[in-house]
Amino acid sequence: MQKLKIIVTGADGQLGRSIQHIAPAFDGYEFIFLSRAGLQVNDEAAVNAFFEKSMPGFCINCAAYTAVDAAETHVEEAFSVNAGGAGILAAACARYHVKLIHISTDYVFNGRSSIPYLPGSNTDPVSIYGLSKAKGEELVMAAGPATVIIRTSWVYSEYGKNFVKTMLRLMTEREQVNVVNDQTGAPTYAADLAGAIMRIVEAGAQHAGIYHYSNEGCITWYQLALAIKELTGSGCQINPIPSSEYPTPAKRPSFSLLDTAAITGSYGIQMLPWKQSLETCIRNILAWRI
Repeated sequence: MQKLKIIVTGADGQLGRSIQHIAPAFDGYEFIFLSRAGLQVNDEAAVNAFFEKSMPGFCINCAAYTAVDAAETHVEEAFSVNAGGAGILAAACARYHVKLIHISTDYVFNGRSSIPYLPGSNTDPVSIYGLSKAKGEELVMAAGPATVIIRTSWVYSEYGKNFVKTMLRLMTEREQVNVVNDQTGAPTYAADLAGAIMRIVEAGAQHAGIYHYSNEGCITWYQLALAIKELTGSGCQINPIPSSEYPTPAKRPSFSLLDTAAITGSYGIQMLPWKQSLETCIRNILAWRI
């Protein structure tokens, strides 16, 4: 029996590599992992040619321009990938009858809420990155309303560059580190999100729409740094500072907690507590020496 093919774009990113790590456990599927070199999602001719040749059943779009600060000055590039590329993939999925799972972000919100954002909450990005991802969502839904969009937040993993790995490094290099304490949300362990995506695949992605996914809890970046210090036994001093003392080219949402009830209701996916997943990731980083 021929295995269902799953295309994973952005395969060299944190989420893409996390899906690669768990893929052997899903031997009923044939995975095709595509880095940017393997397929540029903003190249319409290349995307259509690849889909026609490979005839996948699913496409998991992890491809994105994720350099949030650089996007402020590389506007065209950010929109080309996050909006144009997403729309091209969605159109190809609709044309070739492929189910699409598209990954988006909490940065589509302005951060001025006082309660967790629902999937149906109005988007109002405060950065170029957020604007490009919001436009991507719009193009994806226009091309294929049967798509599943997953917004996530504060992603970290054993792979690439992320807050957790940066803190682990800084805590060995410095006696003290300043971390912002006025941005609130929830971290997402990429391995947990990868598992959730595969659960949606196994369910046939029968419930289309926008969903939110993050680990369970509500913390600030400072509190996350404190947890990393505690879990590693570091003697580094962590100092809380306001965002005004750590200016960045791109504005970040001050509050980006996501309401995850919909993905639990539709797919039975349960969120793990953020600290439990953080402990798993740190243990892996230290053991794997990544």
